[in-house]
This record gives sequence, C-alpha cells and structure tokens, in this order.
Amino acid sequence: MLILAIALYFVLACLISWMVLFPAGREFVLNALAGASQRLQQRVGRIAQRRQQEASALGRSGRASAGEVGAFLRQHYVLCLGGTALICIPPLLALLMSTKNTLSGFETSTREVNTQVADLLQGEQLVPPPPLPPLVFASAEVAQERPMLVSASRDWALMDAAYAQRLLMAFKIMKEKHGYDMAILEGYRSPERQNALAAMGPNVTNAAAFQSWHQYGLAADCAFLRDGKLVISEKDPWAMRGYQLYGEVAESLGLTWGGRWKMMDFGHTELRMPGVMRR
Repeated sequence: MLILAIALYFVLACLISWMVLFPAGREFVLNALAGASQRLQQRVGRIAQRRQQEASALGRSGRASAGEVGAFLRQHYVLCLGGTALICIPPLLALLMSTKNTLSGFETSTREVNTQVADLLQGEQLVPPPPLPPLVFASAEVAQERPMLVSASRDWALMDAAYAQRLLMAFKIMKEKHGYDMAILEGYRSPERQNALAAMGPNVTNAAAFQSWHQYGLAADCAFLRDGKLVISEKDPWAMRGYQLYGEVAESLGLTWGGRWKMMDFGHTELRMPGVMRR
C-alpha cells in the first residue's frame, strides 16, 4: 500500500513538472479543459431544449383541457346555473333571515361570575392560615363532638396540593362573602388512626384504613370559629347555616360535600380523583 502511494505521488509530481516546465504540457492541459467545458455546455443545452419542449407540450395540453371545459359549460349552461343556485341560495337565505348569532333554544348564561373561583382557576396560590393553639381543640365541648381530635393532623403540607388550594379558596369565600371564619379539624389521616376511629363505632366513621380519602390527603373535616372558640355542632343555628353555605361553596369548587350523605358529615369535603382510591 505504501509503495502504491509513493508511485502515485511520483507520477503526479512528474505530470505537474511536465505541465509547468514544458509548453506542450500546458497546451495539452488547456485543450483538455476547453474540450470538457464545450461538452458540458452542449449537454446543458440539450437538457434545456428538452425541458422547453416538455413545457410547450404541457401548455398545449392545458389549453386543450380548458377548451374542453369551456365547451362543456357552453353546452350545459342551464344545468350548471341550476347547480350553482342550489348550492348558494340556501346559505344566503339562512344568513339574510337570521336575527341572532346564537342557536335557537339556547340562552346565554346570566349567572354572575365568581371572581374568586376565576382566580383559583387562573392559578392563584393561597397560603394556609397560621395554626390555631392546641387548646382550641382540647375543650370538653370539642371532645364531645369529635373524639381524639387533639391528636389529629392539621398540617396543610400533608394534603394534596390541588385539594388544599380548593379548600383554602372555600375558606376565603366563606370569610369574605359570608363572614364565617373557618378552621381545619383534621386533614391527612394515617391508616392506623383511621382504623382506631373505625373501631369506635359507626357514629364516628364507617371507613377503615384506605377506605377514606383522608389517607390520600384528599379530604378534610372543618368547622367554624366564633369568639375564638370552635363551633362544630350543627345544632347551633348559626353553625348549621354556615355548613349549608360551606356545602354550596365547596361544590362550586368541584369538591364532594359530606352534608349530602345518608350519614351526614357537614364539615367534611373531599376531592375524588380517579385512580387514587383502592378498591
């Protein structure tokens, strides 16, 4: 391989030297280049001539087709006019006779847009309120309504972010629109705590571990604050009115409200997300 490369290099060097040192060599190279250029020009000319002939044939074919279409239209002009009228007249009549831009039988919604809900849908990030003192959840009245509430988790960070934002928006609407201060009683609930509550009887809960949305951070129990104290019992007319309003607000935000269940749980809401709850 090396010998072949050396031989080729030697031959190339000899040719270059012959062309540079001898006029006959230069003349030979120039004639060769001129002949190659002439052959290239002839080939390009033949290709251009062929393309021109093809374009002329195509033009003649197009003109012939246009002539055939024109002859058909002249011969069958009545049929063509009738077809055009059938296509164009119905849409024109519908456009001229219409008086509204909406479909008949439908009315434009006149419901007032809830700007707070719109803010939520646009991505407003609400901040959880400061935690309440533990003594608020340790009173005798609270223990009677909600056993084991002192040890319940009220950590917003343990709840699903989407559910937490909807619940915070419900708190905001209840305060700004209806004048109710709300507090979370329990959010995330461990499987062990769920089983412990279920063991206390159906008056507390019917759900065992992983049968409640609490285990997935998608549920919370809430109540109201009045004069710094928790008001949980729906026997209080003020609290019952608050629960009704809370249910309306929660459902408007896409949450499920426990007040519609057979065993009513007025302070409970949950966000049922598909594919989460185990069957």
